[in-house]
Amino acid sequence: MSVYLSLIIPAYNEEKRITQTLNRIKEYLLAQNYTYEVMVVVDGATDKTAEVAQNFANDWPNLKIINNKENHGKGFVTRQGILAAQGEIRVFSDADNSTDIKHLEKLLPKFQDGFEVVIGTRDYRDVVGATQAIPQSRFKRLLGDLGNLFIQFLVVPGIWDTQNGFKGFTAEAAQKIFSKAVINRWAFDVEALGLARKFGYKIGLIPVYWENDTQSHVKLSGYINALWETVKIWWGLRTGKYN
Repeated sequence: MSVYLSLIIPAYNEEKRITQTLNRIKEYLLAQNYTYEVMVVVDGATDKTAEVAQNFANDWPNLKIINNKENHGKGFVTRQGILAAQGEIRVFSDADNSTDIKHLEKLLPKFQDGFEVVIGTRDYRDVVGATQAIPQSRFKRLLGDLGNLFIQFLVVPGIWDTQNGFKGFTAEAAQKIFSKAVINRWAFDVEALGLARKFGYKIGLIPVYWENDTQSHVKLSGYINALWETVKIWWGLRTGKYN
């Protein structure tokens, strides 16, 4: 049987949150009339993330678990899941469900409008209606804006929120983009969008209502590394590394 939607969830040490997220996703998808698969890709977790997810999968055949014993980075496991998926549309979403699964109702119709890549944005400067339930701290917002201006200047001009963890791709775009991608950690979103532009795919944006999770794994070092990875992406695009 063909699969319409593949939902990929990269997960690292999500033992405390993954059950709630999977319950919400299951509740939503069971009410839909299309075929789907859900893939939790565990990134070398040191807690019981894989065990909890597998126990959930025992009662839900649409759920698949890929359990990496070593940590490779969010970009690596997201790419791994997308390339292993079977869906006509492939979406990745964060394990904390900070962008609720109901946003699929906005995302999926965009593909029917001719877009090959569709991304959620929390920034009103991208699209009207984008908002955050609990705004990030002023320091994080400042870092985010400065980092994004840098990302726009080098790789993806015109998109203010490149990092929201809710993005979808047609099967063709997913295969072409992620088979060329090499960034394993924080800037993999930037790389995916940069490659989408390089290959001429139309990128659609949808506004999301984003709920900031105070237990986020992102640290200051993550911002710094993402900027350094952005330089690598820029250089790779300029020198033909992705050809």
